[in-house]
Amino acid sequence: MPSQTPHNFADSLPLAGSNFIRNLIEADLATGKYAERRWSGRPGPADQQLIGGVDPARIRTRFPPEPNGYLHFGHAKSICLNFGLAQDYGGRCHLRFDDTNPEKEEQEYVDSIIDSVRWLGFSWEAENAGGGGEDHLYFASDYFEWMVRFAEYLISSGHAYVDSQSAEEMRARRGTLTEPGSDSPFRGRSVAENLDLFRRMQNGEFPDGAHVLRAKIDMAAANINLRDPAIYRIRHASHHNTGDRWCVYPMYTYAHPIEDALENITHSICTLEFADQRPFYDWLLERLAEGGLLQRPLPQQIEFSRLNLTYIVLSKRKLIQLVEERHVDGWDDPRLPTLVGARRRGYPAAGFRLFAERVGVSRSDSLIEYSLLEDCMRETLNECAERRIAILDPLKLVIDNYPAGESEDCLAPNHPLKPELGKRALPFGRELWIEREDFMKQPSKGYHRLYPGNAVRLRYGYVVKCTGFERDASGAISAVHAEYFPDSKSGTPGADAHKVKGNLHWLSVAGACRAEVRLYDRLFAVPSPGAHRSGDPVGSERDFRDDLNPASRRVITAWLEPALRQVDAEQSFQFERHGYFVADRVDSRPGAPVFNRTVTLRDSWSAKPTP
Repeated sequence: MPSQTPHNFADSLPLAGSNFIRNLIEADLATGKYAERRWSGRPGPADQQLIGGVDPARIRTRFPPEPNGYLHFGHAKSICLNFGLAQDYGGRCHLRFDDTNPEKEEQEYVDSIIDSVRWLGFSWEAENAGGGGEDHLYFASDYFEWMVRFAEYLISSGHAYVDSQSAEEMRARRGTLTEPGSDSPFRGRSVAENLDLFRRMQNGEFPDGAHVLRAKIDMAAANINLRDPAIYRIRHASHHNTGDRWCVYPMYTYAHPIEDALENITHSICTLEFADQRPFYDWLLERLAEGGLLQRPLPQQIEFSRLNLTYIVLSKRKLIQLVEERHVDGWDDPRLPTLVGARRRGYPAAGFRLFAERVGVSRSDSLIEYSLLEDCMRETLNECAERRIAILDPLKLVIDNYPAGESEDCLAPNHPLKPELGKRALPFGRELWIEREDFMKQPSKGYHRLYPGNAVRLRYGYVVKCTGFERDASGAISAVHAEYFPDSKSGTPGADAHKVKGNLHWLSVAGACRAEVRLYDRLFAVPSPGAHRSGDPVGSERDFRDDLNPASRRVITAWLEPALRQVDAEQSFQFERHGYFVADRVDSRPGAPVFNRTVTLRDSWSAKPTP
């Protein structure tokens, strides 16, 4: 379990390359452990690989998602790790779909995963020395013929048998963590009978659940995963890739190590929950290598801690609940910790790469502050996002001594740190929009914005002095009046003669455009959704959905500067003073953008007390 105290990595960021996985890889490269491996140019068993040349990849890693859902933030860490290691050490990273469960897998998920990995900036295609290319996009289902062949070898060599017990009977004989299991009554079947039954299973002669193929290891093993685990089950189901070709499908724990070996994977990197499966991973590959079916050296499994972040849930079950119960608006809702949601929210791919580098990898579980992820997004966006002005809560400002019907341009930099990006024109006129909070009829202490008698600078424009205000029928402030100083325009010689403390953002009423703006915040209101809190009844379980943040989404109509009228979907900007925003990739239309708030300019959550 992750620790309950969030860890803030800001003061102890790991140096690039300073993690145990890199140390293992560098040690393997130094000893030449994988230097003599052969590669035929495509995945395959030993007899195919051994006729190929020396593998041009110094290492091979893989990102192996199951195509039964959408990728989340934890997958982003794994993608960056596996593809990054391959890049850094002259290797190759494969994108492989572990599509061994036909009842839960769909092409929709395959397409989404491919799109997300590309979006993060990684490729599974590699140039060869001869100028050609290798496309390392693979499907476990393409290896089913080999997997069946290997299963029959295990039967023939006495390492597997067909069990005809029910699932309940198998469970009863499995034993516990402190008590050994007991042998199946079918464990002593002959090789001939087992082969016959397994081939009849392949031919579709039996219903689902009638038989399973099990590895024959040790029912008294201390590791419960070595107590004759199931490796094949009957499933009369159509597969997204192989159609109705198969009536039997391999179990994930059987298929995964074989896939690694067929693809010449050197370092099979996975999260800590698979550590207990490593003995079976090694046992299976050793048995197949003994039979000459796989080339040595075999892949090695390496485990690291999974990503745990405050204020989110990454459980697939919980994410499905949020979507199906309509707590969010689908899998790409910008509040959801899916990669499609993050992309729609405007989180830059480079921000995820920076985040993965900063959190590093270790073998110890820890809970990472969500603010670290947001800081990586801010840092990335600060470098690349051009600046624009948006008025989110508009109040009209009338400059009474400015000529009616006239207009002029004020110039604002597109990016204050990148003068090479030039400037843009902001039309200035008699009537402007300002933020409602920038006016007070009776100012509080330290308030330096507009109030009767006070002067402020309109950013990039003139200095104005408040002369009064209007109320509507309800008594609310409906307009503010001011006079401007003609010699105070920013960038002119007279501007420095006017010393004021306040500096306000504004837009011309005539030139501004209206747009829908969605103000997104954290989906949950507490760091650990569903965790027991002070005041909860003793022994009670808290529903994580009770911790949803009711203010996680607010939709407003805002006024934007003219340059934002024609923008492309997924363009990101800093709305000065308000944060970073992106043109929604789904709902934006030419001339009618919809903007999502990606992240505020600064963290507003760290100081919040935990309920």
